[in-house]
Amino acid sequence: MATTVIINLLGGVALLLWGLRMVRTGVMRAFGADLRRMLGRAMSSRLRSFGTGLGVTALLQSSTATALMVASFAERGLVATVPALAVMLGADVGTALVAVLLSIDVSWLSPLLIFLGVFGFTSASTSMRRDLGRAAVGLGLMLLALSLIVHSSDPIRESATLKAILAGLGQEPVLAVLFGALLTWLAHSSLATILLVTSLAVSGLLPLPLALAIVLGVNAGAAIPALVATWRGEIGARRVARGNAAFRWIGVALVLPVLPLAADLAPLVGGGVGRQVIAFHLAFNLVIAILFLPFLAPIGSLIERLLPTPDQPVDPSLPRHLDQAALESPPVAIAAAQRETLRMGDALEGMLRDAMTVFRQDDRKLVADVSRRDDVIDGLHEGIKRYLTQISREVMGPSDGKRVMEIIVFATNLEHVGDIIDKNLMELAQKKIKNHLAFSSEGLAEISELHGRVVGTLQLSLAAFVAGDVSIARRLIAEKTMFREAERKAAERHLQRLQSGRVESIETSSLHLDVLRDLKRIHSHLIAVAYPILEEAGELRPSRLTTA
Repeated sequence: MATTVIINLLGGVALLLWGLRMVRTGVMRAFGADLRRMLGRAMSSRLRSFGTGLGVTALLQSSTATALMVASFAERGLVATVPALAVMLGADVGTALVAVLLSIDVSWLSPLLIFLGVFGFTSASTSMRRDLGRAAVGLGLMLLALSLIVHSSDPIRESATLKAILAGLGQEPVLAVLFGALLTWLAHSSLATILLVTSLAVSGLLPLPLALAIVLGVNAGAAIPALVATWRGEIGARRVARGNAAFRWIGVALVLPVLPLAADLAPLVGGGVGRQVIAFHLAFNLVIAILFLPFLAPIGSLIERLLPTPDQPVDPSLPRHLDQAALESPPVAIAAAQRETLRMGDALEGMLRDAMTVFRQDDRKLVADVSRRDDVIDGLHEGIKRYLTQISREVMGPSDGKRVMEIIVFATNLEHVGDIIDKNLMELAQKKIKNHLAFSSEGLAEISELHGRVVGTLQLSLAAFVAGDVSIARRLIAEKTMFREAERKAAERHLQRLQSGRVESIETSSLHLDVLRDLKRIHSHLIAVAYPILEEAGELRPSRLTTA
């Protein structure tokens, strides 16, 4: 009997966590990019940031998810410490409001939500409708789980052993707070833990004073997942996570001594014990927001002094923007990978420009330096590829998955360009220097012209990669045709100089043609970014082959 009761209770808790995950996954897939943009635009004032954090968290039903998105913005320097902290105060109030809504006895809605969600998921013709169906199923499962927890706990309400354990825990509020924090950290969801505590209080298993102490622990433990996720992250992310943890822990320290008074005043709220527990949770977060919101400016300055911005890493091959905390939020993680890929493109542009300098000046030291920088390109490429394969597939929609593949392909093309510069162009440059060869003035001018076009194409391809603009993609394809023609004419002019007996052209003939070939290969890799853009816009033919 006891084993069956425990299994049912654990099953109810697991179902509650799974339902919450389904809601968050569905909402992230349907509106993740929009929510991220909403957060990004709402950092102009503390009150607006507070309201946006509240709203986004109400939709996601997870203050941790909001914390990781905000931490990602702060890590990349897109938001200052003060508005980021204001968003977190709003997120804490938002998750408390969601707990208020879910605590209302609407268990009769559970079968209807599950039915509508399954029907919408299986019959939907669009990915958004499927995602909303998933969220509806999750919400229905959460309501079902809460009902199951209440009913499963009825048989153990009269257990003398359990009463003795809970009585002892009730006499030690600090232990009760630590227990609540541990439970929240294990569940990685303050909302699920609050609903569990409320259900157990309604069933009579938890007396009100003990339930309130555990609620304090839940609020303290809610900061732990973001702390752990950003512990070794960039300084901006650490400031947000630790500032939010300080707010919660200071609030717990202030309220804990007056907890008996709070337990005495709770019945004034009216209703049952469940309503009183939820009201205490909401009141705690509102008080924290009211207490700290007016003083965020000096608090932000203090946090920045305690956590100063460190020097950038010495090793340039180490990624700077790949925030591990953002992996559960694909739009944020994809934006981080895109930014790192642009950094890779900037490093590649430096290599490409210096490669031409080597051919003009025969600089041996610069040859070695350009070759060393290929290791930077390789390191960034490996970091980007490994990072993108870690993004949570469960919360990634089709458009996010497509963008991940586009980033991997583009970064791989950039890595191939780096290899061509290192293993081909620099080897040709070493051969030129070693044998004291010199291009003819006309030949060097032709190579310089094609090199300049390649640099311009690199810049254009980076713009196309970021914007996904069809007009830029069409310019790239047009440039491919013009470059091919320019390369052909340069080769013809070189052959004409050979026929005329120019000594420089004869000595550097193979060198000259190999450089033209490598520039053409680089150009082709850079142009490739245009094809998926044009294909999505329906501006590519299936094949250029004529029909038989």
